Amino acid sequence: MSLIDVHNLWQRYGEHTVLEQVNLSVAEGEFCVLVGASGCGKSTFLRLLLGQERPSQGHIMLGGQPLPGEPDPGRGVVFQRYSVFPHLNVLDNVTLGLELQASHWWGRLLGAARRRAADQAAALLERVGLGQALAKYPSQLSGGMQQRLAIAQALVMKPRVLLLDEPFGALDPGTRKDMHVLLLELWREHPLTVFMVTHDLNEGFSLATRLLVFDKTRHDPHAPHAYGARVTYDIPLNSERRAFQAALAQPPGELAGCVHIA
Repeated sequence: MSLIDVHNLWQRYGEHTVLEQVNLSVAEGEFCVLVGASGCGKSTFLRLLLGQERPSQGHIMLGGQPLPGEPDPGRGVVFQRYSVFPHLNVLDNVTLGLELQASHWWGRLLGAARRRAADQAAALLERVGLGQALAKYPSQLSGGMQQRLAIAQALVMKPRVLLLDEPFGALDPGTRKDMHVLLLELWREHPLTVFMVTHDLNEGFSLATRLLVFDKTRHDPHAPHAYGARVTYDIPLNSERRAFQAALAQPPGELAGCVHIA
């Protein structure tokens, strides 16, 4: 059974059609990279998956149920611009999500509950390479470190789906490569179903188990906004990673032979 099913999805803003007739089924554990020209609806599709927007037509199913109408902890998101709180240190940036989830009214935890949340956040920050920066503030971090912090913010809520909107576009090539390694390791460990938007086709081929190409198939020069984009190519990639993803459906004891991710 697929984790996410998209049926006849359309998204319009007035007379401007951005997406049309998008149909897609994604199994749990897939790493889908979305590519295509600027303005062809890739980020719009992510917002629909997150629940920030409602489709004009069609529907999205998550785990066989209608997608919740607003963001929830089951869907984490990381943007290109670092979505961190500048007035909180690194540890508090990640602990805050756990506090808000556990204490809806006060937004704070106290005593042993606070220590457990902080310990959980610190362990994740250690995993993403920020274990020595817990007391620092975002302004004291490099771009790559801030993006590691944003990823930790998203993962601390243990989402089933991770949505990435050009998360590494502002990073230098060396830092970007390091982030690729980290992302694949985290994808393997949790595991996650990932949707990532990028303009870098090489990045897509390097990371994805599935490359989704968005493009317009219909054009009218007299009405340039009348038609939207759809998924024109759906390309399976990285057979070894796809074998690992398929093995996620197996009992834990049968996963041992699928731990190497190239």
